Amino acid sequence: MVEVASGSSPEVFVLLGFSERPSLEPVVFVIVSGIYVVSVLGNSTIILLSCMDVHLHTPVYFFLVNLSFLDISFTTSIVPQLLVNLWGPQKTIRYGGCVAQFYISHWLGATECILLAVMSYDRYAAICRPLHYTVVMHP
Repeated sequence: MVEVASGSSPEVFVLLGFSERPSLEPVVFVIVSGIYVVSVLGNSTIILLSCMDVHLHTPVYFFLVNLSFLDISFTTSIVPQLLVNLWGPQKTIRYGGCVAQFYISHWLGATECILLAVMSYDRYAAICRPLHYTVVMHP
């Protein structure tokens, strides 16, 4: 039974998950945690290599570093709660945590859309107007 705080919103949400097949949860936990680790390591490698190599200090790689950082932030805002709910016996999320996760993931998603639009403008300037590229996209 879920208790209602002031009659308007619940304190926690009960997540059903794989209620009909709970034996799948450890398998999904291993797969999701593996993909999460690969994602964080891959994006961290992109950030590290782009910052260390002086030849990669161009607008394209600047945008790729920011995209990798957004990807790490986006997955970190969602996946740990998913892993907790897959591993533990209690499959709940507090109302405040749910709202925070919702807003953080939506703001990061909106920021990623803006960054992808800027990256597409960068490619447009580089391909369609190559002589003006250094004027338009300077450091």
